[in-house]
Amino acid sequence: MANIVSPFEDPSARLSAGRFGMLIFIASLAMIFAASILAVMVVRFDDDGVWPPAGMPALPVTLLWSTIVLLASSATQVLASRAANRGDVRGLRRWMIITLALAIAFLAMQGWAWSDLVDRGLDFSQHLYAWTFYFLTGLHAIHVIGGVIPMCFVTARAVRLGYTREDHRGVAYVAMYWHFLDVAWIILYLTLLWAAGSLW
Repeated sequence: MANIVSPFEDPSARLSAGRFGMLIFIASLAMIFAASILAVMVVRFDDDGVWPPAGMPALPVTLLWSTIVLLASSATQVLASRAANRGDVRGLRRWMIITLALAIAFLAMQGWAWSDLVDRGLDFSQHLYAWTFYFLTGLHAIHVIGGVIPMCFVTARAVRLGYTREDHRGVAYVAMYWHFLDVAWIILYLTLLWAAGSLW
């Protein structure tokens, strides 16, 4: 009887299958973010008052800086992926460490923005404007944390030089998820600016 060989014993086949699974996962997350943005738009259009309401603090500039940090982390993740594709394990290690540091910095800056707005009186009891901010940024932050956790494992393996040119699936999957979060944040940030009347 002939031996049956699973196609998933081939690293490239496993990578392709994993990428397909990640695309399905990302598509489901995209629907969650799209529904959330739609909810914010409904709240905004249903409110006849002025946004932001009088006395509400403006969006902190920390959000802009955190956006730049997130974009930078996406760029370093690209460099990490390219290093993995070349089999440059030391380059992969360097760029994954930098990407992880930037990801943690993004979360810290988001927390700083929350703290700043709370100190300036933006809380849920004031207005739905506050709800839109905390809801969207909180939703994204939860998913960022969900990306940082596997990124820690991937980075740890990269530090141990555990990836090869032929097998670096973890790097590829983390990169896909991280780039999605980058795009999602840009859209969410623009939505927040729109809701705050900062786009006109």
